[in-house]
Amino acid sequence: MHIVRAKNPVAQLSNILLSHGFYIVMVFVLIFFSISTPHFFSASNFSNLLHHSAPMMILAAGFAMVVMSGKLDISIGSIAYLSTGVGITLLMKHDYPPAVSLAVVLLLGALFGLINGVIIVYFKVNPLITTMGTMFIYRGLGLLLTQSLTTSIAGNLRRLGNSSIGPLYADFILALVFLVLMQVVLRYTSYGRDLVAVGNGEEVAKRLGVNVKRVNLTTFALSGLFASMGGVLIVLQVGSHNSHIGLGLEFTGMAMTILGGVSLFGGEGSLVPGFMIGAWTLNIIENGLNHMGASPYAYPFVRGGIIFVAMFADSMKHKASLISKIIVKDA
Repeated sequence: MHIVRAKNPVAQLSNILLSHGFYIVMVFVLIFFSISTPHFFSASNFSNLLHHSAPMMILAAGFAMVVMSGKLDISIGSIAYLSTGVGITLLMKHDYPPAVSLAVVLLLGALFGLINGVIIVYFKVNPLITTMGTMFIYRGLGLLLTQSLTTSIAGNLRRLGNSSIGPLYADFILALVFLVLMQVVLRYTSYGRDLVAVGNGEEVAKRLGVNVKRVNLTTFALSGLFASMGGVLIVLQVGSHNSHIGLGLEFTGMAMTILGGVSLFGGEGSLVPGFMIGAWTLNIIENGLNHMGASPYAYPFVRGGIIFVAMFADSMKHKASLISKIIVKDA
């Protein structure tokens, strides 16, 4: 005999809001700014908005994957700064070819991320503590290397970073293709399935035959690699390397990740459409505030508020999920 329980309409509505809230938030934000600012919905504004979102779409994708594994990596901004600092030094001061400099940047990014993973996996140090420490170490090494100076890149490289294909900037198209490919990896490969399994609990994943150490090392290495890739796009966009590169981007990445429905409790989320929608939503909010003439000092306040509200919603969603599992188990 099966007992069918009628679902509470309020509970159903709450579940919809918690599960698909990032879509609702983005639609609400678009409507609000389209009414508040006359030029917000122009094609040129949206093209610029997507252009400026491109570096973070790549840089913070690794952060989102680390979160899916049930961990945090707050060193991504510093990895972007240090790796591109080495690259710009090789390129502009030692006349290395751009391709060689780029290869060094990407290899260093992956190496720095792997170092994080080794400390966490083999020395059993908490991921937040580990990446907080390496965040300062990598930033400090970058400052020592560059002496906090601004180094401009050649004009042709800057033009490359701001080139367009039709109505869209090339870096946005690159970021979009990149996210789609990574989502395919997460959805259809054994690594993606193992990542979700680890995020749902390492002990359970081990019993299922998942090589947890390899998954964690790979994920942190990819996080570092993607951070360096995003850093390269930032340098190409602004036309120089300076001490502000990567500063605070770990929290921007966190806001994008949570807004995109990636649970901080691990084992849940997607890069497309989830994280991508979160990245666009945060950029839409900041772009809209700029069009409204808001003070730049208001941006950290808004970003912090978004993180708080999104984390609260994620916590409520997690609690609701636990309660539903208990009810099903007891039924």
